[in-house]
Amino acid sequence: MIRKLEITTFDFPENAVIWDVRDAKAFAEGHVKGAVNQPINDLSADQLSQIDTGQPIYVLCGGGSKAPRAAELLHSFDENRDIVVLMGGTRAAKAAGMQLEQSQ
Repeated sequence: MIRKLEITTFDFPENAVIWDVRDAKAFAEGHVKGAVNQPINDLSADQLSQIDTGQPIYVLCGGGSKAPRAAELLHSFDENRDIVVLMGGTRAAKAAGMQLEQSQ
């Protein structure tokens, strides 16, 4: 199942699986706390199988165009998974005053 939530109203649960599907350079420049870089071009059924089946996977990108495509791709690997698209992406999070992290 694919659900959509506005990132600005999302309450990040502890230990949430958050996949940022942008490329490594964009991810390093700024991402939401707790996000893991999983570029859309590298997504695979194997990566999905590493996550507990009962755990929702939250997907976001920079502005909201890649995340829905990534969710569809993940859904095609396992349509029983709970995939949540965080609408608005990193730009909306930043605009709402959420603290972004940077990495090397």
